[in-house]
Amino acid sequence: MAPAPEPEPSYRKDEKVYCFHHELLYEAKVIEVQAVKADDKSDKNDKKSGWQYKIHYKGWKNTWDDWVSEDRLRKLSPENRELSNNLRHEMLLQQRAARAQPLPAKKKAHGSARGSEERQTSVSAAAPRGQKRMRDNDIEKEEVFQNKRAVRIYMPDRLKSLLVDDWENITKSLQLVQLPSTKPAATILDEYSAWAVSTGNRNNTETDILEEVVAGLKEYFNKSLGRLLLYRFEREQFFDIYTRMEQPTDELAGKTLAEIYGGEHLLRLLVSMPELIAQTNMDVQAVNRLREELSGMTTWLAKEPQVNAYFASVYESPGQAYIDKVKSST
Repeated sequence: MAPAPEPEPSYRKDEKVYCFHHELLYEAKVIEVQAVKADDKSDKNDKKSGWQYKIHYKGWKNTWDDWVSEDRLRKLSPENRELSNNLRHEMLLQQRAARAQPLPAKKKAHGSARGSEERQTSVSAAAPRGQKRMRDNDIEKEEVFQNKRAVRIYMPDRLKSLLVDDWENITKSLQLVQLPSTKPAATILDEYSAWAVSTGNRNNTETDILEEVVAGLKEYFNKSLGRLLLYRFEREQFFDIYTRMEQPTDELAGKTLAEIYGGEHLLRLLVSMPELIAQTNMDVQAVNRLREELSGMTTWLAKEPQVNAYFASVYESPGQAYIDKVKSST
């Protein structure tokens, strides 16, 4: 039996690429390609690739040339160019905000334009008085949380505008998104995955990672929707939907929440992901890879065809009986 052929490197010598350095994506060039041997101790933790690449960053001195693993490289494509620009833009905004940040003041609960505080009342209760040990322990936990690396996910202005409109339609105009959605969150994620693979810019490892990210987002969506992603005004609708899901003869029977709720609620999940990721034990490499995938996803969602296809232009009025029921339960 003939031995299996050696896998080919995904990138060639002299190929122009993008390369991650910390949180940014830089244009670079592959100047050497080297196979990684199984007994190479310098790369014993690299399980994703049998190749290393020496790259030269465009516009930087040769002293910055570096050997990198394959998972830090990306093809030179319009999609990755846009991602590189978006990550840099987001970094600049974060730096400007940090420089303009006032001196620490007395902490005060506040929320985003989405009214996120309205969706998190269950976790904002104050600690009982007189329990100094508990308060000290909470302070220690908060310090650990604050010391975790901040995760920045690019959120285009178009999507921010949709989030504000969504918040106003529900909390101010007392309207609801029509359910079940004609384009549920699970479908949107599957269509993003199909598009990302169709660009031809991913190797097998990157495709596998994409599948894991999409599956993970569906799981996050199903578990967090009822706890974190709903406004008070939507809870009665959620209870009605959940009741229908439990009825064996209903059209919603056997479906998950990600197969019922649509783009508006998926967008709320994406904008909440930095906080959710900060509460995990993911290593820096995994966080960076997830951040890259989510930023690519938000960039794609902000394109006009996706905005028109996935987000409701008109919300529905639930009627006075529903409004009275909500008021009586609060």
